[in-house]
Amino acid sequence: MPSAQRLDATDARILLALGRAPRATAVALAEELGLSRNTVQSRLARLEQGGGLRSPEHRIDPAALGYPLAAFVTVQVVQRLLDEVGRSLAAVPEVLQVHGLTGASDLLVHVAATDADDLYRIAGQMLEIPGVERTNNALVMREMVPYRITPLLERAAR
Repeated sequence: MPSAQRLDATDARILLALGRAPRATAVALAEELGLSRNTVQSRLARLEQGGGLRSPEHRIDPAALGYPLAAFVTVQVVQRLLDEVGRSLAAVPEVLQVHGLTGASDLLVHVAATDADDLYRIAGQMLEIPGVERTNNALVMREMVPYRITPLLERAAR
């Protein structure tokens, strides 16, 4: 994924306000921030198109969908098949996110499972992907710091 464009302080203020009130309209955001509606709308559109504003999917807890077990799976792959492996992993519904890594493992895969048996099934499915050489599973015992971006937005807004 290409990196998003650099945000300025006004973008950060808009995103902080949107974080506080995710359903706020552009008019409400503009009023709160002392900006014009057109400014807010055009900046939000630019952020959506440029990748600076991602999907709200990350707010949905997989446990609410019946997938209470979270795990991270490191994957070693045949290098020349890395892109194909990535596409195959994207076709597995329980795969929430895949990161390419440096070091001993090539990929870090965040998965959601219904239970340990389901994780075993998912890991087996990954091992069947051509190019996957080895996997290693790590269960998430608890989330210590949830995904957050607010501290960085607050810094950028200053």
